[in-house]
Amino acid sequence: MSNQLSRSQSDRMLGGVCGGLARYFGVDSTLVRLVFVLAVLSGLSPLIYVILWVVMPEQGAAQPTQANQIIDQTGEWQYDPYTGEKVVK
Repeated sequence: MSNQLSRSQSDRMLGGVCGGLARYFGVDSTLVRLVFVLAVLSGLSPLIYVILWVVMPEQGAAQPTQANQIIDQTGEWQYDPYTGEKVVK
């Protein structure tokens, strides 16, 4: 089971949401798609799918690493002025 929920780049029909959910939960993507199709009958599924499409990051999207973090060379900053996160020294 993957520890990060993200949209799939390889197992996608529309936006990769069902493929990403299937990979995260360790089930076949066909089953997840079937659940979404059955949920369409309730009228809730399209809204949930669109929300997940917008909220879920795409697989392989840049994740913050030590190299990406802002490091204050002067020693004045304790927190990043843009994100509010503590600056790594």
